[in-house]
Amino acid sequence: MCDTCGCQLHEHHHHDAKVVEVNQSLLAANQKQANSNRHHIEEMGAVAINMISSPGSGKTTLLERTIDALKDTVKIGVIEGDIETERDADRIRAKGVPAVQLTTGGACHLDAPMVHGGLHVLEHFAKGSKYDLIFIENVGNLVCPATFDLGEHQRVVLLSVPEGSDKPAKYPATFRSADLVLITKTDLLPYFDFSMDEAKKETLTLKPELPIFPLSATTGDGFDQWIAYLRSLLHN
Repeated sequence: MCDTCGCQLHEHHHHDAKVVEVNQSLLAANQKQANSNRHHIEEMGAVAINMISSPGSGKTTLLERTIDALKDTVKIGVIEGDIETERDADRIRAKGVPAVQLTTGGACHLDAPMVHGGLHVLEHFAKGSKYDLIFIENVGNLVCPATFDLGEHQRVVLLSVPEGSDKPAKYPATFRSADLVLITKTDLLPYFDFSMDEAKKETLTLKPELPIFPLSATTGDGFDQWIAYLRSLLHN
């Protein structure tokens, strides 16, 4: 069992029933708060996107370029999740967008109660105005975040080229939970043994018809499709 959150169940024999009972109670409480968060986000006028990936897949770089493309016409707020430091939030604030840093102190994911607190801080920053998009950058991890609904409307999973094209097969629960998969850092394809065909096939085996967008936040290749997707969410 995960020492910090209990989200993986590997206890043995007579401990099983107790662990399952505690875990189910934890998830039920989280789900109740997530539903409340979703209502709160909608009252704030926004669509929320939970971004999940391994560490170093390019979530913050993607957000920086997304903010540059949208900030003149779309009101954006960001909740940053990390085990320690405010470095990612500082990068977002440098773009002129309000960002709330949630540090988990060792926990391997954000949960709905943490996000609840972050939403209230974002609301304070808005000073009475409405948001259009709220991005939640989850803790870098392809296991634990899949289990916890945060109140998002869309779940976007990032898979970067340096990680390898087998990750959907290795972490099926996360990719099954996605509404969109972004294959990031495509500018590095010439330098890594990454099969785009394998990554797409493994992903679609888990969830047929799941949208998959290859892109590079560094060069901008494929970025227009991502921006169009975000704009479409605002008109639904």
